[in-house]
Amino acid sequence: MKQRRTTHPSPGHAGRRYTGAFLLAVLTAGLAIIHPLGSAHGESAFPFGRELTAEVAPMPDTQRQPTLDIDDKGLAELDLWCANVKARLVVVADTITVLIGPKTERPCPPEQARADAEILAGLAEVTNWRLEEDILVLTGGPATLRFRLQTN
Repeated sequence: MKQRRTTHPSPGHAGRRYTGAFLLAVLTAGLAIIHPLGSAHGESAFPFGRELTAEVAPMPDTQRQPTLDIDDKGLAELDLWCANVKARLVVVADTITVLIGPKTERPCPPEQARADAEILAGLAEVTNWRLEEDILVLTGGPATLRFRLQTN
């Protein structure tokens, strides 16, 4: 009578299985950062590749309105009253993180400099986004920020 030989996976095999699952999770998270996700296509897709204008009260002595120019990969340029700021937008579903980057300042009145600081502080703290018709609404910070999609 032949004895049936049973094989048991070596302890190293189980570790490789967990390592593979861990690597898959890390790669998935990395792809979400490299290629921002939103709704695939449709009405509520994040407005990558668009230029937006901040919906803010006009400042005295200037015609300038802050703009936000977002490329297809989430790199953004914010042109404020007194500064031009680079940023990175990380979007996953309805959540958003704005990473503020380098800033180039230009001379301007204190009131405009304060308004710049308020917008930058608000952007750094936003946590969620939604589209209301042609307006990008950013929430979760000290104040709701609204940017209108430019139609030109």
